[in-house]
Amino acid sequence: MKVKDTLNLGKTDFKMRAGLPNKEPKMQAAWEENHLYQERQKANEGKPTFILHDGPPFANGNIHMGHALNKISKDIIVRYKSMNGFRAPYVPGWDTHGLPIEQQLAKKGVHRKEMSMADYRELCRQFAMKEIDKQRTDFKRLGVLGDWEHPYITLQPKFEEAEIRVFGAMAEKGYIYHGLKPVYWSWSSESTLAEAEIEYHDVKSPSIYVAFKVVDGKGLLDSDTSFIIWTTTPWTIPANYGIAVNPRFEYAQVQADGKKYVVAAERLPVVKEALGWQDVEILKTFSGKEMDRMTAQHPLYDRTSLVILGDHVTLDSGTGLVHTAPGHGEDDYKAGMKYDLPVVSVVDEKGFMTEDAPGFTGVFYDKANPMVTKALEEKGALLKLDFFTHSYPHDWRTKKPVIFRATTQWFASVDAFRQQILAAIDQVHFTPEWGKTRLYNMIRDRGDWVISRQRAWGVPLPIFYAEDGTPILEKATIDHVADLFGQYGSIVWSQREAKDLLPEGYTNEHSPHGEFTKETDIMDVWFDSGSSWSGVVEARPELTYPADLYLEGSDQYRGWFNSSIITSVAARGKAPYKQVLSQGFTLDGQGRKMSKSLGNTIAPDVVEKQYGAEIIRLWAATVDSSSDVRVSMDNFAQTSEAYRKIRNTLRFMIANTSDFDEAKDTVAYDQLGSVDQYLMVRLNQVIEAAKAAYDRYDFATVEKTISNFLVNDLSAFYLDFAKDVVYIEAENSLARRRMQTVMFRALVDLTKLLTPILSHTAEEVWPYLRQPEAYAALSNLPSAQSFANGDALLKQWGAFMAFRAEVQKSLEMARDAKLIGKSMEAAVTVYPKPALRELLAGLDANVMQLLITSGFTVAAEDAAVPADAVAFDDGAIVVAHAAGDVCQRCRMTTTDVGSDDRFPTLCARCAKIVAANFPEAVTNGFEA
Repeated sequence: MKVKDTLNLGKTDFKMRAGLPNKEPKMQAAWEENHLYQERQKANEGKPTFILHDGPPFANGNIHMGHALNKISKDIIVRYKSMNGFRAPYVPGWDTHGLPIEQQLAKKGVHRKEMSMADYRELCRQFAMKEIDKQRTDFKRLGVLGDWEHPYITLQPKFEEAEIRVFGAMAEKGYIYHGLKPVYWSWSSESTLAEAEIEYHDVKSPSIYVAFKVVDGKGLLDSDTSFIIWTTTPWTIPANYGIAVNPRFEYAQVQADGKKYVVAAERLPVVKEALGWQDVEILKTFSGKEMDRMTAQHPLYDRTSLVILGDHVTLDSGTGLVHTAPGHGEDDYKAGMKYDLPVVSVVDEKGFMTEDAPGFTGVFYDKANPMVTKALEEKGALLKLDFFTHSYPHDWRTKKPVIFRATTQWFASVDAFRQQILAAIDQVHFTPEWGKTRLYNMIRDRGDWVISRQRAWGVPLPIFYAEDGTPILEKATIDHVADLFGQYGSIVWSQREAKDLLPEGYTNEHSPHGEFTKETDIMDVWFDSGSSWSGVVEARPELTYPADLYLEGSDQYRGWFNSSIITSVAARGKAPYKQVLSQGFTLDGQGRKMSKSLGNTIAPDVVEKQYGAEIIRLWAATVDSSSDVRVSMDNFAQTSEAYRKIRNTLRFMIANTSDFDEAKDTVAYDQLGSVDQYLMVRLNQVIEAAKAAYDRYDFATVEKTISNFLVNDLSAFYLDFAKDVVYIEAENSLARRRMQTVMFRALVDLTKLLTPILSHTAEEVWPYLRQPEAYAALSNLPSAQSFANGDALLKQWGAFMAFRAEVQKSLEMARDAKLIGKSMEAAVTVYPKPALRELLAGLDANVMQLLITSGFTVAAEDAAVPADAVAFDDGAIVVAHAAGDVCQRCRMTTTDVGSDDRFPTLCARCAKIVAANFPEAVTNGFEA
């Protein structure tokens, strides 16, 4: 036989090269075939419930890296909770209504107005379902487990029914009303927009100062005086019906270059500079309150504008007198309502000026800006025209600017129950903590919610109109529509006339309402997804309301988090979630937002084909997703290298426990060596720290904690010197079984801890562990143990590890000096100070073996420290080349090689092991 045949060299068919791109799809197919998700649910029956409610991505296009980060994060949480004592079902969902699908059909040549509404809506539905199938495949490819065969979809009849019932509950409480108010209006989409559908981009706008001549100065101002306003939207001047001042501010009548004007006293220096006034004299000052109900001549039309009081007027910009067009601004509207000012919109749904703007009718509003400015100049009312760049709201889908435009819409009165929502927010736990302040402030400051949309693809507003135009929002009608939607889907609204959608008693000859009509507007899509707590969490028997957790991007503070809590508090009086976890956006490597137009996107499937989904999962667990996350292929290359270290360490432990039988070979803790016990204590520290980090959704700390233990404690220390034990000692020796006990325990526990993150790798490892569960995902996470001597071991071995680091430095210096090659050629002598001497004397371990050297000596207390010794805080170290020859079997350099005549190339230790365990070698010797 050969010498190597006497070694216990670890053997395994667990591959060093992962081959993830080819392996993962097969594993995922097996999970599905063996009903892994369903089996986990069965195993958790009767356990406490944890519900992570899935925020629905929009069904349009393949997933991007932001989707991947989001879904993997959810999967990590659900897998962890499922393995840690909770029944945690996961129902994925999709948002399917809204403009993007209409736009996609338009690109395909579908013309909405050339077909029936029912046919058009069916095309939208078919498109959405195809996109869902596409995205479902993408999500499953990431290794995400869930009830993929029974997702929730906002176009499902039962979901639409639940949404209508939420609407009905709000209507019954008086929270729904019909009103003429200025709202965000997208002329490019021809529809209202919610705040969540607004994004901001820089635009160049005109900046004008306009003079309004005083008509009635209430005895305080002469008619030869003018009020000065400042605006960046000249096109709204035709809609002006007022000038707002703050009752608490001081205003000044000034003589400027021979003319009289009124501005806020504090803004006078700015206005003077802007208008280039040379000679300025303050004639009098007075409060804004004294200006109440003065009137001014409209600069373009034969009517007056009323001076009104408003707390919204600030001194941050302008003149302190605010041009007020109630039809084109929320503050203008609110202030104007107190004075019964007309609410007039001078643009139509496509952004063109109407007949209410004489002189500009039919002109696109942006084109009207220079025309209005020129008209003001001709009237002598334009004091200055300039241009500046500023942030302005845009339609997030069309990327075109929006306008404030008064239209008759359906609203949810947030103001009616605002304090209830704010109180509910106080009961929710937010991660990061600033999320609470952000949502609280948004709800505190937001106006009423415009819930109607002038589109086709969505859930119809369940409202009827009597013959005289009176809207009917009665419980009976809304409940009946909900029943119909639940049975037929909301498409029934398009398929039937109003009389066929009403309950019995509303359409007979005795009805006081006359001939009915139905509302043609649809519900804001944020009402769709914002009702999912009812249509999903409350409706499905396996789920519980309120949900334990909502997890989405930070943009959802103004989106899904926002609409969900409004509807839930309105209808049920409480928040729909107990916790909210938000994540940042995925950016490219340069910190830019990823977009197809910039060509800087990285599709998950590109990474999957090169590295595997496992690398995306590990990446998702390592980044700080509480803020924006940069993504590049370099990131995945680095993550792949980190994965390789994890995999190789696991592989080493698998190979070196292949002959270990957990049932009969496990060594009890109190029979382990000191260093083995230390590793067990450290392992349980890792278990405790990792689970605590999982509990607070800090996946980066989970990964860092486990990786540090694998790389530093195990690979670089314990498993490094373990080779001198598990390879060299007899197969069943106590020393070997001790180390295998630690390795195997670490392998099982770490595999379980890694399962939520490295799901594919954990399942690949699992068969080698010979555990009772068919899959790692069906096992339960380990519980951290405490050991009576744990603290003492940590202190003792922590000090040893510091000493070991000093020895390694000295060995490296000796290597650089060509004194030694490998550390096993070295003999180390240490000259310790008392504390280190006491430490080394108290170690129940072979220090030479731990340091992987061929010699270790502690010098006598009175020994002189040689001049060439390397000094450190606790003493000094001398490294010399070990005396003797290299043992052919253990590779140590020792003076007793050949001491046993039967084995001339072996040291005494190896000769003894071989003689006791390999009679063939004793009889025949070794082959050359």
